[in-house]
Formats: sequence, structure tokens, C-alpha cells
Amino acid sequence: QVQLVESGGGLVQAGGSLRLSCAASGSTFSIYTIGWYRQAPGKQRELVARISSGGITVIADSMKGRFTISRDNAKNTVYLQMGSLKPEDTAVYYCNTVGAVWPWGQGTQVTVSS
Repeated sequence: QVQLVESGGGLVQAGGSLRLSCAASGSTFSIYTIGWYRQAPGKQRELVARISSGGITVIADSMKGRFTISRDNAKNTVYLQMGSLKPEDTAVYYCNTVGAVWPWGQGTQVTVSS
């Protein structure tokens, strides 16, 4: 079964940047579209960005121009580069397939201070 491990979160000031990593075990990683999700306190989990097996990316409207998603299939890893961070980006960030086929990882906390 695939296991997901997110990392790279932390505390950053508004306007700062972070790069999140999502490492997956298992040999089928490369065939899936992978998404980064986030869940803020008291809110539903939302899809932030996704990347297809061929590298086609879709970024949510509120993150366009600030976030980019990339993947390295040889390393079974997907990245989320976040810039111009805002306090409203504070959340726990997770990765999974679109449709959340795999068990959720523990996520990585991103806190943006004003």
C-alpha cells in the first residue's frame, strides 16, 4: 500500500516562501495525477494544485502566480513551491491522488504570520 510523507512546512512571515515535498512509496506513483490539498482549522480540505503523470499542472485560482507544482517520478516525489505567502495560506498541507485513492499522510503544517 502506498504511504505518503509530506514535509517542508514551517513558520514563515507573510510574503515569504516555502517548498513542500511529498514522498510516496510504491511503484505506481508515476501513473497518477497527484494533488496538493490543504485544510485550515474549521474548514474543509481543499485542492490547491494538481499535476498529471505527464506534467500538466492546474493551480487553484487563488494560488495562481504564487504556487507551482512539480514532480520527479524517479524519486516518487511531488513538490509544491509556495511564494508570496499570506496568512490565509495557513493550513495543514497534504498530498494524495485526485480522488484521494491512498491513505492520507500526516500532512505538514504551514503557518504564515502577518
